[in-house]
Amino acid sequence: MSDQARRKALRERQDHAPPEAGVYLIRNGETGKGLLGVTPNLASVRNTLAFAQSTGTSGVLDRRLGADIARFGLDAFTFDVLETLDVRPGMTPADIQADLATLEQLWRDKIDPTLLY
Repeated sequence: MSDQARRKALRERQDHAPPEAGVYLIRNGETGKGLLGVTPNLASVRNTLAFAQSTGTSGVLDRRLGADIARFGLDAFTFDVLETLDVRPGMTPADIQADLATLEQLWRDKIDPTLLY
């Protein structure tokens, strides 16, 4: 297989693969607090934080982080994937959201509420 054909096949596979869904935590390394969330596209949230950090603009992030961003800066925050959802063929967006909601509740039960925004 030529290099060009291999790249084309990889691009097609990536275009047809569902995005990685799961539970994440945007963690403040200074305080230990975190913003727990779920998303059907983890890469999107990861890229949003990276964009905010690279441009120095926090407006794209959740407002609950605002006071700590002002106090500690954007570089104090990291993106952690806590759990990924196994998205199977045939799952509808509603199925994915329902599974994500269940996972989120399980993680909320595991984490001390005083450590969450």
